[in-house]
Amino acid sequence: MKKIIAINAGPRKNWNTDKLIKEAAKGAESAGAEVEYISLFDIEKHTGCVSCFGCKQQKSFGKCVCRDGLYDVLEKIRNADGLIIGSPNYLSDMTASFRALYERLIFQVLTYNVEKPNCNEHMIPVILIMTSNCAEEMYDQIGYTDKLESYKSTFEKFVGPTKVLTCGNTLQVSDYSKYDWTMFDPAAKQEHHDKTFNSYLERAFELGKNM
Repeated sequence: MKKIIAINAGPRKNWNTDKLIKEAAKGAESAGAEVEYISLFDIEKHTGCVSCFGCKQQKSFGKCVCRDGLYDVLEKIRNADGLIIGSPNYLSDMTASFRALYERLIFQVLTYNVEKPNCNEHMIPVILIMTSNCAEEMYDQIGYTDKLESYKSTFEKFVGPTKVLTCGNTLQVSDYSKYDWTMFDPAAKQEHHDKTFNSYLERAFELGKNM
């Protein structure tokens, strides 16, 4: 049985990013995979790469040695057959927790060797999910498209073939009246969510199923 690791790098439970990740996980399960779900905001304190270069030394080559909350997560990914990972967009990038995992997942297998820049011998498929308050038709203009392409390219070089799912113009809160957010039309936000979000869930399910 294939083992898939599904990781929520966002803080919110049962909201946009979380729902899409879990739907992709359901798709993988429908095809016979076993899925383990991890919320990065529920694990022990963790950081990004600390430049100890332990992963470059012979005794621990290709393996992050920093023993914080991400150590076991990296081990699980190392032994998995697929990775589903999602994050909301915060200030034009992924969350800090996503970046921490991303840095350590990639850097541990980057060799600085011209002949063989990647020492990962177990490449696995990846589903990368990003949600955003910004509408997807604005992605090219504000740089989100380039950002996602950069992540996709790096994942494909060091982890495995990567599919990207974006979901824009998301419903951020259930009650906009609590906030003085004059930029938004709450009724239009809700209408867009009601009309479109199920289609994103369906796409996430199919990506997971096809993984």
